[in-house]
Amino acid sequence: MAIYDLANDGIIGVMHGVVSTGKEARIYWAESPKGEDLAVKIFLISTAEFRRGRIKYIEGDPRFKRIRRDPRHLIYTWCMKEFRNLRLAYEVQVPVPRPFRAYRNVLVMEFINAPNERGKPAPLLKDAPPDDPEKALDEILNYVYKLYNEAELIHADLSEYNIMNQGNRLVIIDWGSAVKASHPMADEFLFRDISNVIRFFSKLGVETPDPKDVYEWIKGA
Repeated sequence: MAIYDLANDGIIGVMHGVVSTGKEARIYWAESPKGEDLAVKIFLISTAEFRRGRIKYIEGDPRFKRIRRDPRHLIYTWCMKEFRNLRLAYEVQVPVPRPFRAYRNVLVMEFINAPNERGKPAPLLKDAPPDDPEKALDEILNYVYKLYNEAELIHADLSEYNIMNQGNRLVIIDWGSAVKASHPMADEFLFRDISNVIRFFSKLGVETPDPKDVYEWIKGA
């Protein structure tokens, strides 16, 4: 079992309870042998719906040219893809959960706690808007710029549903969909990310820029 192997490798020390359950994965609070809080994301074996929805994010990514289409290996690929995307974002200092290990269908990363809590996830931006939305919008768009220009990476699923608000420290999560800038749908994904972010902050009353202007700024056009 993957969890057992990760424990033997000294990655996981203690497993606690489930903190999030979805169609594609369950997330558990765990601790490392050193007592660090970990999020253990266990991907469920791929369904036909998952394959239809996710294959476009894998095909066209030069890092995953040869993938097996059977459900088990597709989910292993998705897990490794999220790990590698997290690592790229982390290396250019975009605030993401620190990645520790991907093994089979299990991703181990930093647990983003709610302020003054342990084992309780920080709320999503949709449920906990920032105290200073103008500043938050500027921060997020700068992260999108940094990802594209320093890591050649596009989140491809960015919205208020995939950003955590840890006491006004914004942390971007759910990196499985992220693609390299060379992906054939990269421009479409980049513009969609920008538009989603701007739409959310516009609803908060922020005077927002035109998504096309932000897109051109990021692309250097």
